[in-house]
This record gives sequence, C-alpha cells and structure tokens, in this order.
Amino acid sequence: MCRAGRMMLGTFRILLVLVHAAAACEFGLFPYRATGIVVRMTKPAALLLNQETSQVIQAAFRNARFPNITGERSMRLLGRVAYGLSNIQVNDLSIERSEVELKQDNSIHIAIKNVTALFKGTLTYGYAGAWFLQLFHSVDFEIESSIDLELNTKLMCQKEQVVPDASDCYLTFHKLTLHLQGDKQPGWLKQLFTDFISFTLKLVLKREVCKEINAVAQTLTNYVLDVAANFVRDKDIVVDTSLASDPVIKASYVESHHKGLVLYKNNSSVLSDSVFSPLLLTESRMLYFWFSEHSLSSLASAAFLDGRLVLNLRGEKLQELFEMEDTEVQRKAMQMIFQGTSYNDSVAKVWSLTQPQISLQPEGTVVRSLVAVEVSILPTGEQPLVALYMEKEIMVTIQATYAEKKLILQPVDSSVEIKVFKCTADPSGKDLSIQNFLHNMILVAGIPEVTSSIGSALTSLMNSRRLDLFDIINPEIITRKGYVIVQLDFGFPSHLLLNFLEKSL
Repeated sequence: MCRAGRMMLGTFRILLVLVHAAAACEFGLFPYRATGIVVRMTKPAALLLNQETSQVIQAAFRNARFPNITGERSMRLLGRVAYGLSNIQVNDLSIERSEVELKQDNSIHIAIKNVTALFKGTLTYGYAGAWFLQLFHSVDFEIESSIDLELNTKLMCQKEQVVPDASDCYLTFHKLTLHLQGDKQPGWLKQLFTDFISFTLKLVLKREVCKEINAVAQTLTNYVLDVAANFVRDKDIVVDTSLASDPVIKASYVESHHKGLVLYKNNSSVLSDSVFSPLLLTESRMLYFWFSEHSLSSLASAAFLDGRLVLNLRGEKLQELFEMEDTEVQRKAMQMIFQGTSYNDSVAKVWSLTQPQISLQPEGTVVRSLVAVEVSILPTGEQPLVALYMEKEIMVTIQATYAEKKLILQPVDSSVEIKVFKCTADPSGKDLSIQNFLHNMILVAGIPEVTSSIGSALTSLMNSRRLDLFDIINPEIITRKGYVIVQLDFGFPSHLLLNFLEKSL
C-alpha cells in the first residue's frame, strides 16, 4: 500500500475512535451500584419481535428517497451514450422470511431473506457529442429485483440513553432485471442499459435503503424511549430511565440497566448500593423487569409528598367498611360514632401522616406507616362535625399479582397499633368496645379496602399509558430481600407498530 493510502487509512481509524469515544458514556468501575431498574429481553422475545421486522423493512423501502441516477459510457460505433434514471419508486414489495441472532460481539444480527421488489421510473437516454450533451428519448422502466438484506445492529449509550446503530447494513442482489416500456423480451437497448446502470443502481439502492433502515431504527427507539419515559412520569413525579451502564447483548438475551432514580419537583433520590447482579435473572421467560427497593420506596415517598396517599369513603363504600359483621357490639359502635346519621351524609378520610417505609422481603412488600382516620358527619346546612379521629401505626405485608389486565394488591399479614383515639360520643375514651371494634374493622376491612383502592389507582394509571393494549401472558411478581422481579411472556400488538409507522414515516 502506498504511503498516502496508509496515512489515509490511519486517519480514518483515528476518526472512528474519536466518534466512538464521543458516543460512549462513562459509568465508572462499579456501574451496577447505581442500577435501580433492569430490563432483560430473552431470545424468544427477540424471535417474536422479529416477526414484525418485515413491517419495518417495508416501511424503510417505501420511504426511501432514491436520487436520480445519471451516467455515460463510450460505445464503439455509437460514440458516448448518456443516460438518466428518475422518479424511482418501489412497488409490490414482499419478504420471504427473516432471522435474528444475538451475537457475542454485542450486536443483533438480522437476516432478511429474499426481499422481492419492483422498482419503477423513467429512463432518459441519448448520444453525447464532443461539445454538448443531448438527451432526446425517454421510456418508462421496471426493475425486478431479489435481494437479501443483512443488518448488524449495535446498542450504544449516547447521552445516557440507548441508541441503536444499524449502519452495518449489506444488500446482496440475486436478481436485477431491467424491462423497458413493459417489454419483457431481451433487446439491444435493454441489454445496453442493463450493463450500464446495474452496478450504479446497486450502490444507490444499498445506500438509500440502509440509510432509511437506520433512520427507522432511530425513530422506533425514540418512540420506545418516549413511551417508557411517559410510562414512569405522572405530573411532578418522574422516574429517571437514563442508563446506569452500557447495554449488554448475550447469545440468549439483551439487557439494559437504568438508574431508576425518582425525581420530584427537581429533587432526586440517590442510589449507590444497588444489589443487582445479572445472576438474579433467569432466561426462561420472554421479558424481565428488575426493580430495586430504593426505587419503589422513593416512589412511595414522592406520592406522599405530592399528597396522593389520601382516600375518601362515603355512601355504600363507607357502609361496607363499617358493617362488616352484624353484632351487638357493631350496632352500638355505629350508633355512638354516627349518632343516627346516614352514611350518605358522612365521609371517612384515610391518609398517611408519615412517609411510608417500604421493605422488600420474600414474603412480600412490607409497608410501615403512621396513618390517620377521620370520620366526619355532614349535617345539612351546617359545618362538618368530626365524630371520630384516630392515628394508628400500621405494618402490612402485601403480595402483588397482575391478572386480567389489573394490578391486584393482596394484604397477607397486618398489624395495627392505635396511637391516638378521639370520639365525640366517648370523650373520655374509656369505652374500649369502640376501640376494639375499630381495631378489628381496620384489620379485616380497612386495610384490604385501602390496598384495593391503591391497586385500582395504579391500574388506571398504567392503562392510561396503554399497557392494557398489550397481551401479557402469565405474569409473575416475585419479591426478594431488597428487590422485586416482574417476569412474563407477551404477545406483540402488531397494530400499534403499524399505526406508529404510518403516522411517523
């Protein structure tokens, strides 16, 4: 190789290193320590998603903008022949099959087999003189093609977000046949221009199609990131989904690690002692989500600061809560508390006085908090009268399940200690029958009612982010000391991808 060539190659390598360094993120020596959320997608999920690859590839072909192709060549007897191809469009695109492979070099290899496409446009040709160029004849053309497409997509970190690089793209042409004016029979004109333009056309197709595929990959990634960011954002409460370490691609799964810090009114939690290890996740399910105790506890604290841990009950709900059993003790307590007032003219308010303390254990999610309960009577035309007020220390163990597109929170163990008790009908507080009744009512009906209300609220929030549109199969929520794992299989809603591609491309 000549010296100039070696210098140019060396300069190109230096530029590649600089570009890679500019795109990379620095995570330090122990990136897992800052990991609050992990997403792992296994090979079966990748194979399922690959079934939708044809939609992406077809969108890339349809939206590719092919430039006009011009050129000229010297021919014996004819002199110089010039040509131009314009208005190139793609019709009748089909894909035989696609294959996906997760590779150890941290890339996702996708092979698209036998892409058949019909390109249409206009061919203009003529003879070039020595002093000027004159193109004087135009014909419509069709190009039948059969192409194999190979993509090696790498996942990189850029500005602490996952960025796909699909620029490693190859097209192999098995067939490229030119037809002029619909004539399917060989002729000297068709043979002449097929020889002229086939090489140039292959280069143009590769460049434009691969460029469009890379653009579609970027668009889809931005869409997924936007959906994820919106899913964990609700008004002033935001979960930071930026990367805590570089994405990892193994032969059997793809994994990304996120900070999972909770931001509330520009205040952020801090995580530096995460217990995450890749060994905590298996590969038997299609999709895994790993959440740290810190992330969930920070979400509960933000919800408390935002005034969301408040529940108001009245009417039938209030009646169900207090009339859990038909006994003399209950009837006496109800008469003393409500003084004959209808449930429709009363309201019970339940709220957390302190930030809930959350601990993840094998038995479930353990929640500790100081909770207040206030029952008010609402006489017509008069100021509300507080009939009952109490504060209680609650510890409850909750197991979570997801079924029929609903999040279900089930208390499995509870304890209540009343700290403050005030009742208008019993100012001295010496009637222990009321306190005992309320203690049992809270354990049997109150805590299940509160957890059910929180589960319904979280379900509504998730469904507002369109989670209910996905086919979630046999989800499991598993708690361990310091973390929780959500693992599931899923069916991909094809219509969502199609709608997105139609709107954005």
